[in-house]
Amino acid sequence: MKSFRPKDGSGEPPGQGWTRLGRNGERDFHKEKRSNETHASTTDPDARLYRKADGRESRLCFMGHVLMENRNGLAVDATLTHATGTAEREATLAMLDRRKGKHRITLGADKAYDVTGFIGDLRTRKVTPHIAVNGAVSKTGKTRRTAMDGRTLRHPGYAISQRIRKRIEEIFGWVKKPGGLAKAKVRGRPKVEAVFTFTIIACNLIRLPKLMRETPA
Repeated sequence: MKSFRPKDGSGEPPGQGWTRLGRNGERDFHKEKRSNETHASTTDPDARLYRKADGRESRLCFMGHVLMENRNGLAVDATLTHATGTAEREATLAMLDRRKGKHRITLGADKAYDVTGFIGDLRTRKVTPHIAVNGAVSKTGKTRRTAMDGRTLRHPGYAISQRIRKRIEEIFGWVKKPGGLAKAKVRGRPKVEAVFTFTIIACNLIRLPKLMRETPA
């Protein structure tokens, strides 16, 4: 975060040189307005300042995305993007466009994907959206209108998708802890994406022997 400095070069470096403790000097960000439009990291310009949710701290990061099949919980595609508010939906459409089969499938996802344009894009790709309803309530007391239709919400398969989709958190949990990607150890989007992809492959390889033992002869 200390490397996130104004693009016009007006920011002072965090401290002068190295301290006797072997660390660079401290920097006070209090009352300093920073954004991706005006600031950039001097150590990794590809990283973006991003806040995951209201009340959470902003961090310099990338966003990793995974497409999972429901039967066995294996990752079938993965990609890494800049951290933006629309990156998740854009990456999902890109991964769906790469799939070989063009038969109709369902897609389960959380309420962040409950957006009219995104659900329309899924339907044009012969993908039935099984998206969690975003029932956020505004300050005036109005409940947000969902883009999901009632017929889909009543279908038995919708409830199954909503239960199974949460297994994707197992993949991300493995990537962050055993996979060691809670924090990127390389710089630049191409390198981080390569490490992320190999880590997803490793996650699948760890699970495959167990699945093969469970498969009936």
